[in-house]
Amino acid sequence: MDRRHAIYEWFRINRFKVDLTATIILLLLFGPVYLLAGRPFLFVLSCGLLLPLAWRRTRPVPAAAVVVLVCLVQWAAGAEPVAGQIAVPLIIYATAAYGPVWASRTVLLLGILGGVMLTTREYAGSAESGILGLTIGALYTVLIWMLVLVSWTLGDLTRVRRLQLQALEDRTRRLEIEQQQERQLAAADERSHIAREMHDIVAHSLSVIITQADGARYAAAAKPELATEALATIAATGRDSLSEMRRLLGVLRNDDDSPTRPQPRLADLDELLLGFRAATLQVAFEEQGVPRRAMPAGAELTAYRTIQEALTNVIKHGGPTAKASVTLAWQGRGLQVDVVDDGRGAAADPPAAGGGNGLRGMGERIALYDGSLSAGPEQGGGFRVSAFIPYSEA
Repeated sequence: MDRRHAIYEWFRINRFKVDLTATIILLLLFGPVYLLAGRPFLFVLSCGLLLPLAWRRTRPVPAAAVVVLVCLVQWAAGAEPVAGQIAVPLIIYATAAYGPVWASRTVLLLGILGGVMLTTREYAGSAESGILGLTIGALYTVLIWMLVLVSWTLGDLTRVRRLQLQALEDRTRRLEIEQQQERQLAAADERSHIAREMHDIVAHSLSVIITQADGARYAAAAKPELATEALATIAATGRDSLSEMRRLLGVLRNDDDSPTRPQPRLADLDELLLGFRAATLQVAFEEQGVPRRAMPAGAELTAYRTIQEALTNVIKHGGPTAKASVTLAWQGRGLQVDVVDDGRGAAADPPAAGGGNGLRGMGERIALYDGSLSAGPEQGGGFRVSAFIPYSEA
């Protein structure tokens, strides 16, 4: 099957070579016979009809014009039909299949007209022919018309099939381009997702490490045991962050050996809060209601990262004595997440707390799930981050 397909493709690509070879064979078959019979004019007519077949598919209109011109010369000279007349149905087929529409219709009309011109001259020119001559002329006219119509119909069907194949090829090409664009968009979305992940990991980890390092420095002289605990927290946080960074960078490298542990979900909040409490941030947690249905893993990751980013901002901007509370409220339409602190971050450094990349990343994540995010200072001090993530009903 592959060999047949390769041969077909070669014939399709090398049209002129194939047609030229076929023309030479026809010339050798139908040309020399007239020279041997001592009729050079008929030899010229036969060759004049056959030669344009070499361009019947590459340049169908000029080839058809030459054949029509030779036929007119033949008719005007009163010459008898020649073997090269086989070029007429072939050129009608080729023009209908590979030429423009106007040329296809033109050769059809000229073929029908040529059949009438030929038979009327041969069989209706003398009174002796009588009814029998007219009958034979009409029969020949019908036969010529049938040959012309069959050749034109086959060529037109070939045109339709060729246009259908071309449309399928164009559609396949467009689909390939669309798939490539979709892959590029998916890659860009994945890079954006990884960038948000890296921001969350780096911001959270560095905030914890800096806070613990400052605490350890002050506690080293008075309470060495606290400094030891702080250094242990720093080491644990650094190892976790390094592990996460390796996983994300492994995805960027498309490394099959890179670790691919599951993304955190709401069930991992206890571990997250323990990490913040180890960083000396007092965090209260409350969960209200029960989920009506399971949320997608991506939605739970979004809620997890929102809490992580909000608490990280409390460490960075809330001050050394700040306290925070995290509330998960399961409602009929989805999950409400509230993170409130009593620190001084909103007043001390509003841009960092309310307009940085962290909150912007939160908003982008939540928008992917048709949720909403609001963040701003509280009356009397402190800062509130509220997010609502609806259930996915798809």
